[in-house]
Amino acid sequence: MFYNNVGEVVADTVKQTAGKSDSGWILHHVMDSNSIDFEPFGTLHLPHLQLFGMDISITKEVFFMWVVAAILIAIIYIGSRRYKKSLIPHGLSNLIEIMILFVRDEIVKPTIGKGYEKYLPYLLSTFFFILLCNLFGLIPYAVTVTGNIAVTAALAMITFFVTQFSGIKSHGVVGYFKGLVPSGMPVAILPLMVLVEILGLFTKPFALCIRLFANMIAGHVVILSLLGLIFILQTAWVAPVSIGFTLFIELLELLVALIQAYIFTILSSLFIGMAMHQEH
Repeated sequence: MFYNNVGEVVADTVKQTAGKSDSGWILHHVMDSNSIDFEPFGTLHLPHLQLFGMDISITKEVFFMWVVAAILIAIIYIGSRRYKKSLIPHGLSNLIEIMILFVRDEIVKPTIGKGYEKYLPYLLSTFFFILLCNLFGLIPYAVTVTGNIAVTAALAMITFFVTQFSGIKSHGVVGYFKGLVPSGMPVAILPLMVLVEILGLFTKPFALCIRLFANMIAGHVVILSLLGLIFILQTAWVAPVSIGFTLFIELLELLVALIQAYIFTILSSLFIGMAMHQEH
């Protein structure tokens, strides 16, 4: 489980590192599980489910992903209702409008260009979902679901299919894949270029997946490592430095949450725009 306030991390680190000098306990916290620890209040055990012999149990990251999705739907619904009732948006409606206009005017419109309106709903949903997931992980006892590579891989896969759909819709199946290879290419290196372009189709979503996953999980690992130094070294002299750097990383995580949502959205928008408007 990802621990997101200093007191929670310290309490659990004392228990986990007592009498130990290894760092294997860090993996215990960043791995998914079928229970949610609310120490010292207890543990919530999630149900184990089977379907045709496959384990489809609800894990803590699935649970918090549903929570984030429900909160996001509620925020957008409430904000839109208030927006319709008031000629001048204020409060939550004003904040949502600012962020929507930012994504539309600074990310989607410049990178996709003509025809961006069709893909704006998807990219807005992606931006808000990733941002809320990142921020939600900073709440005590919550989990950063974007720190799970399965979640980031699913998001990247959706972008991959949307990108291919946009290219095929704009140029047709033959025209789209033909346009991946620059015109005037010498016949001798044409097979190599075709292979490179095909690999490029898959490396783009792979980069999206790994970038988001690595950046979100790194902060939590650093926090656990810094606080673990106090108990691994078994000295209080390192405590001020460890706690000071931990608080700094916590504040930095707020900025990283916004930056990673922005990067994932702008790269997704860029890939869609490149597929729609191929250069020949």
